[in-house]
Amino acid sequence: MSAFSHLPLGQAIPNSPHAVSCSLPTMRSVRGYEEKDPAITSQLTVGYPRFVVHPFALQLAAHFVATNPALAGHKLWLTSSLAIAERLVAHLAPASAQLFIDTHGLHGVAHPAANSDLAARAKTYLQNLGGFISSREAEDHLVRLGLRAAISPEATFPGDAPAEIRRHLRGVLNSHLAPAATPVTDTDLFLTNCGMSAIYAAFRAVADLQATRGRTVWIQLGWFYLDTIAILKKFTASPADYVYIRDPLDLDAITRIFAAHGPRIAGVVAEVPTNPLLQTPDIPAISALARRHGAHVLIDASTASLYNLDILPHAGIALASLTKYTGSEGDLTAGLAVVNPDCPDAPEVRRRIALAAGPLYTRDAARPAHVIAATDTVLEKIHASTPQVVAFLENHPAIKEVFWARHAASVANFAKLARHPNATGGMITFTLRELGSLEKFYDRLRLPKGPSFGMTTTLICPFLYLAHYDLVTTPAGLAELAASKLDPDLLRLCIGCEPVEEIIEALAEALG
Repeated sequence: MSAFSHLPLGQAIPNSPHAVSCSLPTMRSVRGYEEKDPAITSQLTVGYPRFVVHPFALQLAAHFVATNPALAGHKLWLTSSLAIAERLVAHLAPASAQLFIDTHGLHGVAHPAANSDLAARAKTYLQNLGGFISSREAEDHLVRLGLRAAISPEATFPGDAPAEIRRHLRGVLNSHLAPAATPVTDTDLFLTNCGMSAIYAAFRAVADLQATRGRTVWIQLGWFYLDTIAILKKFTASPADYVYIRDPLDLDAITRIFAAHGPRIAGVVAEVPTNPLLQTPDIPAISALARRHGAHVLIDASTASLYNLDILPHAGIALASLTKYTGSEGDLTAGLAVVNPDCPDAPEVRRRIALAAGPLYTRDAARPAHVIAATDTVLEKIHASTPQVVAFLENHPAIKEVFWARHAASVANFAKLARHPNATGGMITFTLRELGSLEKFYDRLRLPKGPSFGMTTTLICPFLYLAHYDLVTTPAGLAELAASKLDPDLLRLCIGCEPVEEIIEALAEALG
């Protein structure tokens, strides 16, 4: 019996109330989701947590609005912490929004429900920073209030969950330690409620510190995941302080930028590899360049995992979404920021990250602590399958281009960082040769279709439609994508732990 069959619209992936993905089985459903078509959105039980407010959070917020006269006629956003709520009030303007604090430790922001502009700005801000209350925290409060009978059953770690997570991560991060390097300790490891929270906290810490030195310029190496781009664009001091280098493999161009702006550069941000073109810059060379100019290097290893890449020696701060690979079941969100203890500013950076990071809720820590021990086994299965799927796609006449961590254009750079020869991560992106064939292929495909990656479940999605729908649907947006060599119909395939023969069979069947 095949591991794959068509999943209905809205089915949670996995089958858990805390799932981070859901089935979008047709291009019509993808468009309907992006355009907020009620015929589509009404069938979604969950969604990626930073984009879709969880039903538990909606139910909890509705309860407080209904039972608190001061909130009548207001929209309430429940947040992951008081600090996030306070920042959101400042972002919306205090005259337009009010802080909400519940006696049981809940925090949020309320504004007039009729103000759709405020609602859109609040949602985008919380999405960018990963500031929504977690589904498990919301669930716990619903149970406390008698609005749910009990929490959903799941396997969790019974002891000190953050300590267990850090124990595993220390083992990974210190496994290839150079003789002169300082080992990572728990004080260097910051667990956050999601990956974007870790990225924002790291950016905020370094940006504020470097601003005291007159350094405000930030360099983005290649096309990134949309919310990292949003953070860099929105929170740099001015538009002129955001520098986007389209080709992260062009070391000469990066060197020229440092020559032009060196004394003013606060930091360099890299994804290794980038999402979705899976390009790996020459990180050791860029890191050396940054050190000579007093700039910090922030590296996000989410696409391939810190289990695969030894990036900390080249970074002031290493970052990762633990939702991916470490949270391999796909039913949790968590993030990680690791301060390089040998970074000259390490003590101050640690202090500032601690102030800016969104906390990982207790029950949300207990879940990854339970599954983290399986990460190596999960990655072994993914690494065995990924090259086989790449080979199939590269040799299929219907496929135009295939990108993966070991793509010829930057495999040498990736190899400099890889912890072992088989390291790849499970992400593959590809384009179809025939124009207009995306919908036919996508709708026929039996693989699970939805956002996220790094799961035991294989997932595919039309990435740019989900991440940048505004760009794929406008002439100016399409021109912007073309300038960065991004095909709007690019598909992102993330290999799971199912039999590789069945993954390839499903792809072959849909390609015809």
